[in-house]
Amino acid sequence: MGLRKFKPVTPGTRFRVGASFSEITATKPEKSLVVSSKKSGGRNNTGKMTMRYMGGGHKKSYRLIDFKRDKFDIPATVATVEYDPNRTARIALLHYVDGEKRYIIAPEGLQVGQTVLSGDTATPEVGNTLRLANVPLGSIVHNLEIHPGKGAQLARSAGAYAQLAARDGKYATLKMPSGETRLILVTCLATIGAVSNSDHANEVLGKAGRARWLGRRPRTRPVAMNPVDHPMGGGEGRSSGGQPRSRNGVYSKGFKTRTLKKYSNRFIIEKRKK
Repeated sequence: MGLRKFKPVTPGTRFRVGASFSEITATKPEKSLVVSSKKSGGRNNTGKMTMRYMGGGHKKSYRLIDFKRDKFDIPATVATVEYDPNRTARIALLHYVDGEKRYIIAPEGLQVGQTVLSGDTATPEVGNTLRLANVPLGSIVHNLEIHPGKGAQLARSAGAYAQLAARDGKYATLKMPSGETRLILVTCLATIGAVSNSDHANEVLGKAGRARWLGRRPRTRPVAMNPVDHPMGGGEGRSSGGQPRSRNGVYSKGFKTRTLKKYSNRFIIEKRKK
């Protein structure tokens, strides 16, 4: 995995930095694990625009990803590593010995032909899924469950990982990708390793058209709007602005929007870095 710089033969390639795709081993997805994906264009069921700056983009098919990893003690072989247009990470196709095929989020360093396992008998190696009770302290993990059996919800994007810091009773202490330190039940599953495609953050689109291909429409600066459209709009010349805030007046610099009585507050030991 790496990045590729382009020769400036066009204005769009002058500053473009893209993925090399050197780790990709298959160009077509597994048909049985692909379903159609419908776009909303930012509209609700009545056709009214409820989310701005969405629309267009290339047509995509959704790959069904196994976030539960609940085929315990059944070994699987990594058949391919593939590109997924629906997420920043790469995905890997597993062929289980019982004949079933499933996609998983590909961790960094996962190779075609490698055998992976899920369950209490699995060893703490890259791609294997274990309960936090069986993961060695200090290990790097991803695809973390919050509720046992619900499936992975944390550390799923490109390059993300959490670190197991300690265990005490029925809770494990983990350092999250955001810098937050929190408690998670030791019966929750986690996959060893970091998520693949860690260079995703360093990619440069190079031109506005590539953003349109991804389904992102141009974003209007609030200070360029009228007072009727945004609290930061209006004013003569360049004198508009004021305190940075959302369209609804919620401050954007340091204003806490987290629910004060959120159920998981008691599991957070140290809040994320500002």
